[in-house]
Amino acid sequence: MKTLVKNALIIPMTEKNFSFIGDILVDGEKLAYVGKTKDLDADRIIDADGKIALPSFVNAHTHLAMILMRNYKDGLENLQAWLSEIFPIEDKLNGDDILKASRLGAAELIKSGCTCFADMYFFADQTIQAAKEAKIRAIVGQTLFGDIEDTEKRISEQLPAILEKIGNDDRYRVDFAPHAIYTCTKETYQKAFEMARKTGCMMHTHLSETKKEVEDSVRETGLTPLEYLKSIGCSGIRGYIAHGVWLTDEEIQLLKDMDISVVHNPSSNAKLASGTLDVSKLLKEGINVALGTDGASSNNNLNMLEEMHVAALMAATINRRPALVSAYDIISMATINGARALGLDDRIGTLEEGKDADFMLITPKINMKPMNDPFSAIVYSASEENITSLWCRGNCLMENRKLLTLDEDKIIKDVEECWDDIKRR
Repeated sequence: MKTLVKNALIIPMTEKNFSFIGDILVDGEKLAYVGKTKDLDADRIIDADGKIALPSFVNAHTHLAMILMRNYKDGLENLQAWLSEIFPIEDKLNGDDILKASRLGAAELIKSGCTCFADMYFFADQTIQAAKEAKIRAIVGQTLFGDIEDTEKRISEQLPAILEKIGNDDRYRVDFAPHAIYTCTKETYQKAFEMARKTGCMMHTHLSETKKEVEDSVRETGLTPLEYLKSIGCSGIRGYIAHGVWLTDEEIQLLKDMDISVVHNPSSNAKLASGTLDVSKLLKEGINVALGTDGASSNNNLNMLEEMHVAALMAATINRRPALVSAYDIISMATINGARALGLDDRIGTLEEGKDADFMLITPKINMKPMNDPFSAIVYSASEENITSLWCRGNCLMENRKLLTLDEDKIIKDVEECWDDIKRR
């Protein structure tokens, strides 16, 4: 089937601050044409006059099913205090809980313009199942905790189910995801890197999220977190680290020599008082910076537009120079940089002929008028209510704010019943 989107203000994210009025032709799963308006045949024609066409968002770090703990145990002293309340709940969870919660997370992602996410959580096969039902992309983590014995057990018990659920569908992939240096031993990290090298997958981990993590690492190993990982042989493969708030100047130079992206999670960092990442410093050094929401229990939402807004404000505040990180830079973090972090930039992240048809239509309403600068309007003015239609690999997932692949009311009901049951366990 061919769908023609006509007369849109197209922001292809192929060059800085570039936009034009034109058409997008979707042929099956692919973008067959992106350019100035011309006569094209299509089975369906959508008049997008007055609307913005933008690549769909990439949430490069989240814990989708943690949406169960949204608005739960807020206001604790720091990350460690919060985790001490969250871990006992997680010990109660089963695969059915994860499936129901992941459906809710997928629905929220779609409604906020996101069609691809990188996850790190338990029962990842169930998260893949929810993503398949939603028809969105997912990179799930084979999440690892503890020592090598725990790690070997997790891999043998969980990885076959994840791979079976993924099958031959290249919208999905499993990466190896040791949680953090304070929850995983040296041998666990080495095993994760060995498995990533063996399979050609990537590494996904939390790193330098808090000052305490860095201080503990220096005290125990004599090295900062990234220096420690390099010292134990964990380098030489593609990867992405979440947070990176407390990366040192020396570590930033190390990143330049390593194929590793940093995923900025500004709302979670602020909410848990972890600190503020100076994005401008990373961008100046040529580090690829993506954007993630983290989990909805520490954010407390999965809205990438809100994450972009917070990221822009933080970048301006920490440097007292708003121009250092532009609106275009912020949108790049949420689109092409996220795709690049996950190794998907040859398929998604920009609107170009031959790429997969992953894009949204934004309808500027009263909150975006007058729209003097569309890039600023998206970052500083838009809300998820402005995102009216969304496609992933040519499938229309939402039209006029209505979900087309998921039953929103049933999903909410199932999760509320699920959470009540978890609290009784």
